[in-house]
Amino acid sequence: MLSEEHKLVKKTVSELVEKFVRPKTREIDKGTYPRDVLRLLGEQGLLAPVLPPEYGGASADTLTQVLIIEELARASPAVATIAEIQGSMIAHNIYEYGNRMQKEDILPKIASGDSIAAFALSEPCCGSDAAAIETAAARQGGVWVINGTKLWITSGMYADYYLLFARTGPKEGRHKTITAFLLKRSSCVETSPIEVMGIGGSGTAEVKLNGCEASDDDVVGEVNGGWKVAINGINMGRLNVGALSLGIAEEALAQSMDYATRREAFGRKIVEFQVIQHYIAEMYIKTEALRSLVYTAAKMRDAGDPQFPLYAQAAKVLGSRTAVEVSRTAVQILGGYGYSKDAHVEMLYRDAKVTEIYEGTNEIVLNTLYKLLTKG
Repeated sequence: MLSEEHKLVKKTVSELVEKFVRPKTREIDKGTYPRDVLRLLGEQGLLAPVLPPEYGGASADTLTQVLIIEELARASPAVATIAEIQGSMIAHNIYEYGNRMQKEDILPKIASGDSIAAFALSEPCCGSDAAAIETAAARQGGVWVINGTKLWITSGMYADYYLLFARTGPKEGRHKTITAFLLKRSSCVETSPIEVMGIGGSGTAEVKLNGCEASDDDVVGEVNGGWKVAINGINMGRLNVGALSLGIAEEALAQSMDYATRREAFGRKIVEFQVIQHYIAEMYIKTEALRSLVYTAAKMRDAGDPQFPLYAQAAKVLGSRTAVEVSRTAVQILGGYGYSKDAHVEMLYRDAKVTEIYEGTNEIVLNTLYKLLTKG
């Protein structure tokens, strides 16, 4: 399924993760934002790998990006989440739609991890119905003045830049009157932390925009053309959620195998009990089915296959379900230890839940998938 080159990428990233990410996993889970890890990934060209080298990438393909997210998620789904949003949903969007100044002056900082970036779309009024956003950018004296509130923003607490979506026309226009801005953090931005169930250390925040000024040079793409930017990012994000979920499932399976072959009960290893064997067999089937879908979707994107958006939705839904089911079974296999804060699978189980919610709830993604399916 993987070329020798991609196998080497996976091995290299795995070694880096074991050395630099896994030792910090619990610290991150307790709330420490992994800025140093982002810089390390940036230095290695692994934060935004699909970008050309002049912008801080490695001219890699989408499958390489997926493999990086997968390996990061095995140790820390929080790091994987932050990295996929900054390196893919934001960096790649700037590369595709940004102007010369944004690409030359700002993009390298984001790709290197020197600057933190957040994807600011969701609002208190609307997460799933993103076309109904209320944050407004009004034209005043030659600049755009932005007012509104964004919610559930990963890296929102620490972002230096926000890829921000605001309404630049009548609300009735929905997706046709939304514009994307690359807004630099200033005193007009007010952030408040949000405590969440999992992905601790992700800097999730409410972000208030109090009369923030943006110039035409801060627009990403075209005025009233922001929906295209948002959807491009969301489709990549959904593929990445599939990859992240694959990493969670892989790690949960590996931890279960390790524990079951060591733990004894009733005079024998628990792996000798058929129920445990069936648990592990089912976990393996689900994980490998997900792997096939995620890798196929990544290859489709690189090939420019018009079916990629359909497969991206499928990867997100199957991925999130698999991550939750496999990590839950891992907790069950590990028993009391699996339920303790000392167990890695306990964190994976908590982190897995958000994959069914962010980048679009599974229910909304299924709606989108059906529409794509029936378009022919």
